[in-house]
Amino acid sequence: MKDNIINVLKNTDKAVTIDELQDLLEISSVEDATELSEELRKLEDEAIIYHTNKDKYMMIENSHLRKGIMRANKKGFGFVEIDNLEDDIYISQDNMNGAIHDDIVLVEITSKMNLDRLEGRILKVLERRTKQYIGLINFDKDGNGHITLDDNKVNLEIEVPKGKAMNAVDGHKVVVTLGKRINNSKYEGEVTDIIGHINDPGVDILSIIYKYSFNIDFPEDVKNEVAKMPTEVRDIDLRDRRDLRDEVIFTIDGDDTKDIDDAISIKKMKNGHYELGVHIADVSYYVKEGSPLDNEAMERGTSVYLVDRVIPMLPHELSNGICSLNPNVDRLAISCVMEFDNTGKQLKYEIFPSIIRSRIQMTYKKVNSILEDNVVPEGYEEFAEDLRLMQELADILRKAKVKRGYIDFDVDEAKILVDEKCVPTDVVLRYRGKGEKLIEDFMIAANECVATHIYFMNLPFVYRIHEYPKEEKIRSFLGFVSNLGYHINGNIKDVKPTTMQKILEQLKDKPEYKILCTLLLRSMQKAVYKPENLGHYGLASSCYTHFTSPIRRYPDTTVHRLLHTYLFDGKLDMGTIKKWEERLVYITEHSSERERASIDCEREVEDMKMSEYMEKHIGEEFEGMISSVTSFGMFVELDNLIEGLVPIKDMDDFFHFDEERMTLTGEKSHVKYSIGERVVVKVIRASKEDKTIDFEVLRKVE
Repeated sequence: MKDNIINVLKNTDKAVTIDELQDLLEISSVEDATELSEELRKLEDEAIIYHTNKDKYMMIENSHLRKGIMRANKKGFGFVEIDNLEDDIYISQDNMNGAIHDDIVLVEITSKMNLDRLEGRILKVLERRTKQYIGLINFDKDGNGHITLDDNKVNLEIEVPKGKAMNAVDGHKVVVTLGKRINNSKYEGEVTDIIGHINDPGVDILSIIYKYSFNIDFPEDVKNEVAKMPTEVRDIDLRDRRDLRDEVIFTIDGDDTKDIDDAISIKKMKNGHYELGVHIADVSYYVKEGSPLDNEAMERGTSVYLVDRVIPMLPHELSNGICSLNPNVDRLAISCVMEFDNTGKQLKYEIFPSIIRSRIQMTYKKVNSILEDNVVPEGYEEFAEDLRLMQELADILRKAKVKRGYIDFDVDEAKILVDEKCVPTDVVLRYRGKGEKLIEDFMIAANECVATHIYFMNLPFVYRIHEYPKEEKIRSFLGFVSNLGYHINGNIKDVKPTTMQKILEQLKDKPEYKILCTLLLRSMQKAVYKPENLGHYGLASSCYTHFTSPIRRYPDTTVHRLLHTYLFDGKLDMGTIKKWEERLVYITEHSSERERASIDCEREVEDMKMSEYMEKHIGEEFEGMISSVTSFGMFVELDNLIEGLVPIKDMDDFFHFDEERMTLTGEKSHVKYSIGERVVVKVIRASKEDKTIDFEVLRKVE
């Protein structure tokens, strides 16, 4: 009935009454008429159809209403993001109707669609996606708690009655759930968890972790399951595995890495070709489908890497123990061994379950010492030639990738150094040397190999996709670059990866290249997981997956499980195929959501720690580059990637904002500021709580 109603309304160019619907659906019985009324109510609640004031029905998509996500501003207004609508809909504070940040809402567009800015009003909150809030609790003289929320975008007043505060005291950071609504933006709340006192070390980061719903601890049933697992490889585990323990295999990771997913090996073949082995921890052998451990890993979706800790997807007994490819111990793996010629063309490959024994846990720092400075650290002597051969192949693979259109934005990353109490002591640029790029090249090769193999078997699978950018986004970027005075050659209607390469190449020598790189990157679509192969634009890859990090990413664990199912166990019956067709829709969507949450969590922690660091540098001068210009001021990025705002209200002159050229020009002084200019700034404000930094411009750098 539901599908029939939707089909009829989609093919009807006007709103219809329930009687007209009955005729169109050829309904004659009382039972069917009753079912129709019930289904119409459900579809209305789900905001799929619209019930007009004249008692008629039509599809929401054909009406002046839209369903979207509320993105609130701390000043009380907000914007609603709508799928397939380029511009967000502005909602004034008076038209919020109790909606708060991240709600799914039904919005009525009140302005004409041809105006510069779409405006609307919230008719209904369809779903309150945020179930719990994080904040600071303080009590009044009557014993009622009042919550100061961490997220200043959420314009809510929450009062916690006596007996619902879990014995929290003034200054505790707490998790609170909403109860009944008292008035428009005031709710009753209940404390469900106490994070710790605001002054306790680490509570600041814990509060952000709770905000994004990442579990600190593992449930008891998971702990019980892990307690029964072996701590070393047993004879029974070797069945049907190729023994590679005599091969020269090793790992390369960061200095403090404990969860080691991937190991590599290399050989120069008699025909002059290269045999590259990528050996990945066989996590799915230990994480059984449907077990408490598997369910928890799927819910987490990913490990979260913060400045002083890791929130792991798997318990440490697995992530640092039996699954981690630690040196000089037997470990189970899935190996992808590939043959490449001297142009980077892959000629042959094998994917198989294996047992390996890593010879050494190398670090990027020491590998870079060999590859960049030709200095061999102690203990690396016997592996130096293998590393040089790997670099030879990595150079070939990278050259082949670039030729087909691979886009290397090479965007810098900041590394925040902290003391034992997690107080930031310095912010530096993270180094990305030859060793880091070599591993990246090899992992991309393995991911492509595995994805292509399953794709041509025409079986359900997890793909990592990155869709083509929208033409208007690239056109807007090129228009901005043109306003800076740069002429860029390129066919805008042809936005294939090589076009982006050419754009970046033409900008390479510009002083604001890094900023322009970031702006171009922001104009791209986000990479996500899908059960359909739509290619990976940024890598210029026609077929891509994530296979190489199953300890820290659930999609990779799923890929391993599918390799076992299809290739090693030979389960290709229709029941198996149908099961995975259905399951992968949820797994890929949920994994993409948790990846987004982990990125946002990591970014918020970094913003907080950078602000905390700058609190100790108020009054000091720094040099940086103008990274963005807005109607309310301009952002300046320091050389260590700390970014702060120069508020227009604090500037001496009255400044005019040119949105097209993204410039600020002083009315009296005629001083003009634009993106890419280097300036000297002074830190005038910094707030760890608000995660904000404010600068004052002292002068331009000539």
